[in-house]
Amino acid sequence: MLQAVCLRGLLLLLVGSQVYTEEQCLKASVNTCGDCIKSGPGCAWCKDLNFTKAGEQEAVRCNTVALLVKRGCKPTDIINPKNDFTKTANKPLSAGLNPVQIQPQEIQLDLRPGMPYTFDLHFKRAQGYPIDLYYLMDLSYSMKDDLENVKNLGKNLLSELSGITGHARIGFGSFVDKTLLPYTDTNEAKLQRPCSDKKEPCQPAFGFQHVLPLTTDGDRFKNMVAQQHISGNLDPPEGSLDAIMQVAVCMKEIGWGNSTRLLVLATDDGFHMAGDGKLAAILEPNQETCQLVNNKYSKSNLWDYPSVGQIARKLEEQNIQPIFAVTKKMETVYTELSKLIPKSAVGVLSEDSSNVVKLIVDAYNNLTSEVIMAHEALPDFISVKYKSKCEGGDKLSDRGKCDNVNIGKEVIFQVTVTVAKCIASQSFHIGPLGFSEKLKVNIATRCECECDDNKEPHPHCGRNGRVVCGGCKCDAGFLGQRCECKLGQKDEASLKAQCRKDNGTECEGKGDCLCGRCQCHNTDSGGNFYGEFCECDDEHCEKFENKQCAGHGKCKCGKCECDPGYEGSSCRCAKSDEACKTDGSVCFNRGKCVCNHCECERGYKGPYCKTCSNCQRPCEESGSCVECMAFGTGPFEKNCSAACKHLQLKTVEKLIRSDCRVKDKEGCWMIFTMTELLGFDNYFVNVLKDRECPEGPNIAAIVGGSLAAVALIGLLILLIVKGVLYASDLREWKRFEKDRKHERSSGTNPLFQNATTTIQNPTFSGD
Repeated sequence: MLQAVCLRGLLLLLVGSQVYTEEQCLKASVNTCGDCIKSGPGCAWCKDLNFTKAGEQEAVRCNTVALLVKRGCKPTDIINPKNDFTKTANKPLSAGLNPVQIQPQEIQLDLRPGMPYTFDLHFKRAQGYPIDLYYLMDLSYSMKDDLENVKNLGKNLLSELSGITGHARIGFGSFVDKTLLPYTDTNEAKLQRPCSDKKEPCQPAFGFQHVLPLTTDGDRFKNMVAQQHISGNLDPPEGSLDAIMQVAVCMKEIGWGNSTRLLVLATDDGFHMAGDGKLAAILEPNQETCQLVNNKYSKSNLWDYPSVGQIARKLEEQNIQPIFAVTKKMETVYTELSKLIPKSAVGVLSEDSSNVVKLIVDAYNNLTSEVIMAHEALPDFISVKYKSKCEGGDKLSDRGKCDNVNIGKEVIFQVTVTVAKCIASQSFHIGPLGFSEKLKVNIATRCECECDDNKEPHPHCGRNGRVVCGGCKCDAGFLGQRCECKLGQKDEASLKAQCRKDNGTECEGKGDCLCGRCQCHNTDSGGNFYGEFCECDDEHCEKFENKQCAGHGKCKCGKCECDPGYEGSSCRCAKSDEACKTDGSVCFNRGKCVCNHCECERGYKGPYCKTCSNCQRPCEESGSCVECMAFGTGPFEKNCSAACKHLQLKTVEKLIRSDCRVKDKEGCWMIFTMTELLGFDNYFVNVLKDRECPEGPNIAAIVGGSLAAVALIGLLILLIVKGVLYASDLREWKRFEKDRKHERSSGTNPLFQNATTTIQNPTFSGD
């Protein structure tokens, strides 16, 4: 028994994890074969009637196959269930109208907990596999030229896709954005006619509208699209994620079939996402349900935009592969979006979308040539890993992937399924992304033993019980390893429970449970196990210098009881606080002194628990106390001494350093330092006597300064005008002087002539 315990302990040390292998058996509480099988894939059970010795627990029957054989159990008596694999649906791979591209189609796995099982999953792209393509177009005003080309798109696109598969359908839908500010002009006239050109045919603003379900009729596509007109909105990002979500969840309305499902998004701008709805006071998140009323999205103005994660999950669930046909300026944006959505592609539209057919065909070929094998959401305790038998797929990963898989080429994925613990029967699906065909995996766990025992009373059990997998299952009223104990009114389960400590192993594996009481075994050295559950012995305590309890104590139930004057787990230390004392305290009152060493509490470290790297000074929490103690104000003004007894405070004129800056109720800054005292949460505070308070505005200075500035500006303007006029006059005078210097005449006016007659005034006296 001791050997088994030691082996278990050694294995736990070596393994260090919960990963089971068939070479080890890490068992805990084991009383039946079922308990053993549930302990891990390395555990097996010996059903030999005489395998256990008198007084041994049934747990010794549980071990690895090698150790059971070594102990004397015949291989034919060893119960060791293995994983079981059954193909319940296994049609061969085929092409045609109803192709089979995945094999097998359904399996049954019966697994041991912790024991992985690997099987092959075959996939082959079938010739003629149908294609459903839904064309989702941005009808904001900037896409006016593109709409004209899309009207002639249907027949060409159907012809190209039918040439690839022979079976193709096409549908059409359009979107703009939510009809609320700030996305769309909510003026009634603008809502009805958002286009700027009054002569341009224009339809009212809308979120998303489903125009044409998937059809093989190219003429119908052309006619329906021809009836569409451009619309408009305000901001550049569009409501494309709203539209994608409705296309993905409205399966019946769109008409998605058992096919390769392609969603082409044609746009020249970015997209709104979850959270942007708050700009229009939309707070309810997207509910991921179909909300088409008269083929229009009815919750456009009530639900927020979906998140990228919601879109990625819903597209994957519905096996829809998006192709983002965008303008060159948006290529980077949608390339980043494509990285978040499995099985998606990005193509660059020409200025008028004339290359859209080639873009879609190229994207389809790229998408379908990449095969990604994945699973849906798994039940609890089940894990799945993949290896691909193709280049670069030889490592276990959460998804299997193969590139360049052409039509008719078969690839094989190795799928490994593991169940961590016993669970009820579950099922889940595995399949290639973008294809509707899936493998259904049904899982059950093998957690019980099938021993084919005789159900009659057996002599091995004193005819008071029957043999179950080598052990005795006693009749009502009997108990014991061989059903030798007759019970009173108490039932067997309650008596056995009385022998289990904390619902563990009966009598800790060191005794036998007889009629609800543990009968303890002897130790290897001749001593006894004791205690209510045989949990104690006096031989296995900590040693020091090869002496149990260092010779200064007694071993009691696995722990040392030290003599007076000694302490420590091995009693090796004389009691003393001398090595732990500093500044008149022991460990700064933040721990206890054990073996002349401070055992610190609450994150304190150092030889004396003096420092704490993670501790911070509680500046904000102490602000109210500092305010009332230093300045007599604040919330604790009336009960300051009672609320702040953990602080000692002193006001100072100057501080060398300032640990804390906290505002008081008047908005002034209190500046102080905090020094921790002995123990926990006790501080000495030095607070600066003067607070830093904000100064109000100087009205007189502002008014006076403003008037002075106005006067100065006026004076400067007058001086500038005066200077300009003076400069102009000076320039004219200099030009006049220059002209005089260069004149050639004597200065007499040649036109002047003296008077020919003289008239004398007779009344003039001459004075």
